Parts: sequence; structure tokens; C-alpha cells
Amino acid sequence: MAQKQILTAVRALAVLSLLTGLVYPLIVTGIAQVLFPWRANGSLLLSNGEVLGSELIGQNFSEPKYFWPRPSAIDYQALPSGGSNLSPTSQLLLEQVRQRENALRTQNGLSSETALPADLIFASGSGLDPHISPAAARLQIERISRERGIQPERIAVLVEAQVEPPQLFFLGEPRVNVLLLNLALDRLK
Repeated sequence: MAQKQILTAVRALAVLSLLTGLVYPLIVTGIAQVLFPWRANGSLLLSNGEVLGSELIGQNFSEPKYFWPRPSAIDYQALPSGGSNLSPTSQLLLEQVRQRENALRTQNGLSSETALPADLIFASGSGLDPHISPAAARLQIERISRERGIQPERIAVLVEAQVEPPQLFFLGEPRVNVLLLNLALDRLK
């Protein structure tokens, strides 16, 4: 009796493993490739056949001539995606936030009274968020204008053109994809 139950369990494991581990993923991947090939392949942005990055994954732009993304607790590495797991009372977290705040104020020439958008100070939960708020993008316009020698008004128009509405027009907040914004900035002469 026990041997029959074990054999039934092993067969069920094999069949379910095949269905859920191979057949189902292949079907879903096939449907995605047919209906949404660009998204299914990582939303990669190309220039002359060279991959510039993914529209879905944040990247580290640290040069003053570029818009800076949201900080990443994992240094923008996709494999260990996640937050820092530091508690709100963590001294290390407080130190990181102060360093980010000081760097933002110094690099952007901001006074201590200027309110900073939270998304430029705190890392996202995934560490790979490709978006910043429109306020975070606007805050960086003056620095980029100085660095590139482009009038701030032209950069402001570019920022406003890159603002994406909430998903389905009601989920979340308006946002700006940093990679797309920086690519548009590079095209601006």
C-alpha cells in the first residue's frame, strides 16, 4: 500500500513539475512574444545595434550633466534586487540619507531651506526603479543647464515632455523615466 502511494506521489510530482515548470512557462513566453515582443524581450533601448539600457530598470547616472535617478541600495545591480532592509531607526540609514541630501544640495546649489523630493534621498524597495517624480527632475534642471550650457527653459520643456501620466491614468503618480530623459537630453543641442 505504501509503495503504491509513493509511486502515485512521484508520478504526480513529475507531471506537475513538467506542467508548471516547462509547459506553462513556454506557453506564457510564447504568448508574450507574439502579443508584446518589445516588453517580453526586456524593453531594451538600442542605438546603432548597441544596447543603451532597459526602459524598465534603473541605471546609475552620476555625472553632473545628467539627470540623476533614485538612489539604489544595491548599486543598480539587477541580480540582488531589493532594498537595504535598514530599519527607520537605523543610524546607517540616517547617515546615508544625510550624505545624499548634502550631495544633492551641494551639486545643485540648493539652500538648506529648499525641500528635496523624497525619491532623490531614499532608495526604492527594488533598488532598480527607473523613474523619478517630476519634482525630482525639475530640481535638477539648473545644475544640468550649467553643466551643458543649455538654457534652463529648454531643459524644462524637455522634462515636461517626458512626464508620464499615472498607469491607466489613475494608478500611482506622474513620473519621469530617467534613461529616456537623459537620452532625450543627449539629443538636445
